[in-house]
Amino acid sequence: MAPASTSSNMPVMYSFRRCPYAMRARLALAVSGLPCEVREIALRNKPPELLAASAKGTVPVLVLPNGSVLDESLTIMRWALSQHDPLGWLAPGDAQLGLVAANDGLFKHHLDRYKYPYRFADTDRRASGTAYESFALQHRNAGALWLTNLEAMLATSPDGNWLFQSGPSLADMAILPFVRQFAHTDATWFSAQPWSAVQGWLARFEASSLFAGVMEKHPLWQPVR
Repeated sequence: MAPASTSSNMPVMYSFRRCPYAMRARLALAVSGLPCEVREIALRNKPPELLAASAKGTVPVLVLPNGSVLDESLTIMRWALSQHDPLGWLAPGDAQLGLVAANDGLFKHHLDRYKYPYRFADTDRRASGTAYESFALQHRNAGALWLTNLEAMLATSPDGNWLFQSGPSLADMAILPFVRQFAHTDATWFSAQPWSAVQGWLARFEASSLFAGVMEKHPLWQPVR
């Protein structure tokens, strides 16, 4: 793919506020302190500039000033932190990447089917002939096993607050946006579960100034024609 064109002298990131992949990329860019132009887009009406940069058409997409394109959220996180990592998010090293991979694989699979059963039940042969509610609960229960594992990890972590160290790491900030999405699918049910460590972990994340900053609402970006 040819380098993307940009008139900006800073990185440009195409984003969608509620997307957990875009959220974690914004978190890493924000904590790195690197200036970045965030372009909020509507996924139902993707601008040609996004599609020209990445034919995948998914967010996040980061276009660097030299025209290089990063279109995977973890790649963006690791790039931003490699430039400046003031809080040591990369410190746990490769140990945390396996956990993030499990989140992005198995947990995301169950999360999607719990949150959006009507999108998946009819096409998933294992759920053929079942009601959407039953299908969703099946995947909620499977996702709950992952959260039970995180509960145990947090309980034995250095300070009981974060996964790998006494402070957030890349793994915390890569996984929390997905845990947040799972929790808000049925907040009453989630709060009733025996996951005090996970619930506290999520509460600290949502109460942080970093989270508040990356979740500020921006008007949809419109190119100048």
